[in-house]
This record gives sequence, structure tokens and C-alpha cells, in this order.
Amino acid sequence: MRCLSKVRVNPDGTIHQSSTPQGYGPPDLRSAYNLPASGGNGRIVAIVDANDDPTAEADLAVYRSQYGLAACTTANGCFKKVNQNGQASPLPAKDTGWAGEISLDLDMASAACPDCKIVLVEANSATDADLGTAVNAAATLGASAISNSYGGGEDSSVTTSSSQYYDHPGVLVTASSGDQAYGAEFPATSQYVLAVGGTSLSKSSTSRGWTETAWNSGGSGCSGFIPKPSWQTDTGCSHRTEADVSAVADPNTGVAVYQTTGANGWAVYGGTSVSSPLVASIFTLLNLDAAGPSFAYSHTSDFYDVTSGKNGSCSPSYLCTAGAGYDGPTGWGTPNGTALTGGSSSSSSGSSSGSSSGSSSGSSSGSSSGSSSGSSSGSSSGSSSGSSSGSSSGSSSGSSSGSSSGSSSGSSSGGGGGTCSHSVCSRGSKLTPSYSTCAGDVCAVDPYCCNTLWDRICVREVPSYCAAGTCP
Repeated sequence: MRCLSKVRVNPDGTIHQSSTPQGYGPPDLRSAYNLPASGGNGRIVAIVDANDDPTAEADLAVYRSQYGLAACTTANGCFKKVNQNGQASPLPAKDTGWAGEISLDLDMASAACPDCKIVLVEANSATDADLGTAVNAAATLGASAISNSYGGGEDSSVTTSSSQYYDHPGVLVTASSGDQAYGAEFPATSQYVLAVGGTSLSKSSTSRGWTETAWNSGGSGCSGFIPKPSWQTDTGCSHRTEADVSAVADPNTGVAVYQTTGANGWAVYGGTSVSSPLVASIFTLLNLDAAGPSFAYSHTSDFYDVTSGKNGSCSPSYLCTAGAGYDGPTGWGTPNGTALTGGSSSSSSGSSSGSSSGSSSGSSSGSSSGSSSGSSSGSSSGSSSGSSSGSSSGSSSGSSSGSSSGSSSGSSSGGGGGTCSHSVCSRGSKLTPSYSTCAGDVCAVDPYCCNTLWDRICVREVPSYCAAGTCP
């Protein structure tokens, strides 16, 4: 199995870090998904990952403090870290790649459900058996929801693994759909889990205030082994189809994460490793954690329908192309908190059409540095590594698989070297601090924008750091 996080990196492949958060934080995510600021009432969200992150609790404290969230510590009973057998010791060996995944997962649980308790279950390794054992331990420890931000290719063993590890009635089990674009991955294809796909999330002038498209690297597919559940009625796949629902995952529109094992501060993360813990925690926040994967299929109007974007070429096309209603990359769409709690939505479920064709630029795929050998699923990547893949300045490495803010695109113009003349509201080559007052203000807090690339994150920072106001 491999972890499914992606991180913004520097040209040399190291994680791009900053002294202040640059990606979406809890207020953004609550706004995007129409969530209440409180809820969960102390229910447990379990995070299952491989290997140990020795600074997990300390890093979580910094994240929660930054955003004014109540402390979640071992001392106050909010946080617990255990091994795959549910015991406090011995913990598995440290792994800097999986540490980034762990920080991401804990931060997303906190962002969506700050009143929830968190149990981090660390498997001995990234094999199917060890991770599955950790899932079983999480259920035994009383988890309301269990998030699994990892995946691998299918083989005939997945039918046994699905029932052995992921069948926990009354407990919501979520799994990331994958970051390798179109192609089925387990455990997202298990009939017992809520498979969570990925979107690109941007602010907009719509009544919702946000727009989403299918992320071009998010996973979807048709299982080759898992039977089709009775509640899933799409006709283009005779077996289990993924995904069921979705949430933000594109690292170009990524989230802020604080990490000091394998990194040294704030970073911007993406991948369906964002969407799985986010959705698990949203459902727990809204007291829907007892709902199984069939829930979305009977409450389709309670999700923001994502109607554009794709993650590949396939037949029938809905398995890899977003459209009205159900599709593979985004399922039934992204959570609308107000609708899910029985209220009226501030905007229609179809407000997520956006303008992207699903091939957003700047995302270059690579191998997960949090991966580990020995997966029984058969085709997951086999080794942990910190090397970057791809040659673009935004290619990913370090503690996650290879995608990040990436190369210039869109409406930008001009050449490289920081001398181009594109607007601060357009993606493109890096700008110099002297290009404009606004460019200087942004680069003072996010040097990446003037040292490497003026990407979507830089554009998004204009309203926060420039007196000129918001971008169109």
C-alpha cells in the first residue's frame, strides 16, 4: 500500500516550507462545505496510517493553536496514539514519508470536526495485513469513523481482505480513491467503505462562493474483483465502482499542514489523503458517522454535484469524467453540510460546474515516498523513497507522492526568470518582489512565489496580503 498525499515542493524536490500557513485552513473548508463551527460531541475519528510519527501530537498542537481550535492532547483525553494492536507501545519505527501523511490526516480531522476526539493507529508497515489489523483495532477502540489514506492495486486477495478488515457495521470507514488518475484501487473498492474521490476547489463569485471540478489525478475505476453492492446501480461497471463522494484533493488548491518530522514547518498538501479524513470527519461532525457507504446514494441532493473535469480516458466515459449526477471521479459530489443536516442549501447542488475541463495544469504525478513494500494487494509501489519524480519545478517528493503546484499555465504571459508581466491574479512564471507592491507583499510571506513559481496558491494569497483587494 502507498500513502496518497501530495505536497508542494521546491525545484530540488525538497518540501516547500513556510513560517505561516499558505493552503486552505479550517475557516476555508468550513465555508466551502457549509459546515457548522462545532459538533461531533467527543465522538472518535480514527486515523489509520503506517509507521510512527514521533512529533504527531506536538505538530497537531501547533496546527490547532494557529486556527484557534481547542487543544487536543493525550493529557486532556482528546488524542490517543496506539500501535496496530491498539496498545500504547511498542510503536512502529519512524518513517518521515508517512509522517507527512499522518500530519495531514490529523490536521484534516481537526479542521472538519474540532470537537471530535482523535485516535491515531499506527500499523507496523504498509502491508495490507498490518494496515487492516490497525483498522480492526480502531473499531475496537470505539471509533465512530475510520479514515484510510492509502491504497494499492487489486488482486484476487482483496475479496477476503475486504470482509476481514473493513466490514464494521455502524462505523463509517472511508478510503482514498487514489492519486494515479483512472484505475481502481483497494481498499476504496471495498463494498464496506465510503470511497472518497478528489476535486480542485477554488473560490468563485457563485452564491456558494466556491467552485469544484474533478481533479485530474484523483482515482476512480471499476473493480475487477469486488461484487457490485445492491445500492450501486450504475450500468457501466458490473463490479464495485469508485468513488462514492469526493472533496478537495488537488495540491494546486491544497490545504495547510504543519509537520516537523520529515519537514520543518508549514507545507501545502493535496491528494485524496486530504479528502478521506475530511469526509470522515465531516460525517462525524454532522452525526452521520453510522451511515454506511450507501448513504450518499439515497441522499444525492445533499451533495454539491461536480459536473466538469476528468481523470483520464475510459469507456463508458462517466467512469473517468465528471458530469451531472453520479460519476467515477467525484461520485455524487462533495458534502453540503446544511443539506446533510436537513436544512436548505445556500446554493444548488449543481453549483460546482466550474470552468475547468479536468486537465488542470501543474500537477505532475510521481511515486509515493510514504509507500512501503510488502503490500498484499499486488500492484502498489514497493519502496519508501524521498526522491522526486518528474522534472517540473512543482513535482512532488519528500513525504508524499509526486504532484504539486506545478508548471505555469492559463492566462499568464511572458517569460521566466521573474521578469514576466502576468497579473498577480494569473498563474505563471515567478514574479520578482519589485514587479509590484502586491507581488512584494505576497513574496514577503511566501517566497516560493518569487523564487519558484507564481501558482494558484500565490494567486489565492493576493486577497490576504495585498491592499488592492480580491482577484476576479
